Amino acid sequence: MSADAFVAGATGFTGRELVRLLAESGRRVVAHVRPDSPRLGEWRARFEAMGATVDATPWDEVRMTATLRAHAPAVVHALLGTTRARGRETGDDYESVDYGLTALLLRAAVASGARPRFVYLSSVGASPRSKSAYLRVRGRLEREIRESGLPFTFARPSVITGPDRDDSRPGERIGAVLADAGLTVLGTLGARHTASRYRSTTNVTLAGALCRIGFDPGFENRSAEGDDLRG
Repeated sequence: MSADAFVAGATGFTGRELVRLLAESGRRVVAHVRPDSPRLGEWRARFEAMGATVDATPWDEVRMTATLRAHAPAVVHALLGTTRARGRETGDDYESVDYGLTALLLRAAVASGARPRFVYLSSVGASPRSKSAYLRVRGRLEREIRESGLPFTFARPSVITGPDRDDSRPGERIGAVLADAGLTVLGTLGARHTASRYRSTTNVTLAGALCRIGFDPGFENRSAEGDDLRG
């Protein structure tokens, strides 16, 4: 039986909530966990208890193509990413993880012949010309996804917050609160679109939006940001 959704980056801050919400909504969801994860057994038990299928295909294009062909998902969610701090520890960086693994997944989705909608977790401000390495990678990927021929949806949140990150980010949370307060003032002064676009969102709220817009025909071949990711 074909899957409704394949979630790459399932163990991440937003991915784990997306798997949970997709499963709770009755979707047939496949949660990808990298095979060398030291917590593979823990994640397998956790996701299977939710009703999801766990897949541990290696990050190899031929094998990933075969996996997507076998599951034939209607939607592929690409929520892959690393952080600068993690990159300093492991040697992984935006180029190898955020770009490299997402590009591999995209090529595999095309080669699988299943023609899933490719739902990509991008970012507000994504552009190949950005001065930020993080935003440049996302801009490049958006361009490649558009050119792939697959139907797509880009989710472009601003800061993603929440209390249950694996890595503590108190500075980011405080900054988000202060920025949101300033954006609220801007909204009352008439800049509602700007306030909506840049206000922070929680991983749970974002996962709920991804669960919804991934299957919404109205979001096919377009981006979603601001209030689109909060409704």
